[in-house]
Amino acid sequence: MGTSTSATWLEEAWQQGVNQTIRNAKRIKDTFPHISPQGIYDKNDPEWWTAGFWPGLLWLVYRDAPDREAAAELLRITESCERQLEGCLRDPDAVDHDLGFIWLLSGVASYRQMGSEDGRRRGLLAANLLAARFHVRGEFIRAWNFRSSMMDTRGVAIIDSMMNLPLLYWASEQSGDPRFRWLAEAHADTVAREFVRADGSICHVVEFDPHTGQKLREHGGQGHAPGSAWARGTAWALHGFALSFRYTGEARYLETAERAADFFLAMLGEDIVPVWDFRAPAEHQAAWDSSAAAIAASGLLELAKLSPRGPIYAAAGERIVRGLYEHYSSGESTAEEGLIMQGTVHYPEGRGINVPIIYGDYFYMEALAKLRGSEGLF
Repeated sequence: MGTSTSATWLEEAWQQGVNQTIRNAKRIKDTFPHISPQGIYDKNDPEWWTAGFWPGLLWLVYRDAPDREAAAELLRITESCERQLEGCLRDPDAVDHDLGFIWLLSGVASYRQMGSEDGRRRGLLAANLLAARFHVRGEFIRAWNFRSSMMDTRGVAIIDSMMNLPLLYWASEQSGDPRFRWLAEAHADTVAREFVRADGSICHVVEFDPHTGQKLREHGGQGHAPGSAWARGTAWALHGFALSFRYTGEARYLETAERAADFFLAMLGEDIVPVWDFRAPAEHQAAWDSSAAAIAASGLLELAKLSPRGPIYAAAGERIVRGLYEHYSSGESTAEEGLIMQGTVHYPEGRGINVPIIYGDYFYMEALAKLRGSEGLF
């Protein structure tokens, strides 16, 4: 793991991540990794919600590829991933509210960085499909397609949705059609009202009546139980509402982002990586989530540019990122493919406990990029 305490830690951390990602690309190629349970990233279908994070990670490091050959190989991989992902857009069962996670980090990224018209076309198609999931009466974007014995998923929204809204904001900017932004704001207002508690904690899943749109109940989801405080959900909220403020300038989103950030930082204390749920009982506190730390750190650095309390959030974000590098990074000298260790996917289901996760790696590198003066892909 990284141990540097010198002023050069940021460049060391960034270069380590670049080198490791380029090395990983030689094996992973144009597949879709999610977790690295035994040092090697697995392979998932392009329909899986995490499919955008690998091409997104490649786009982050593309500009710092050591030579033309390496850069060309990264482009080849991202293009192949994007073509595979486009196939999912033609299958109504394969698309859900995570279209933003997938297409902001693939097609939209290729359009922004390379001027790809195919990327723009695919991104706008994905935005239209995301907008079609809007529940008019409940004013929320439906999360999932699958059926569940625990809830009626026709009326379910989840906090992760806040990170998908930038696809709609981008589509409004690109098309000149304000409806995309209106839908995004309506959904963000519903989430702020129904998911964000008075103390700044966040619930993961809310079930609405699929016919009337009225809120029925809260579910624990990937958190411990209803009323708990899933760490990654808090990170999604602080980061997502910061992005909604950046795109819209609406002060209510800044206030919501600050509340979630303040709760996250208060619960984190002097630690770097939070326990998977801030309110998990003692017997369930053996799982950590470095992905929540990375998402929050990148969100705090975003918030730092937007809030009057920017210096506080900037210092907190940098502290977390440096801590991830110095205490949780896998290091170039190991065979581990994951960039940061000890993430947890789904503790209640026993999936992916204390392992590297691709979105943890992505947001870790995005936070490093922001500290170096670059932008993220959202």
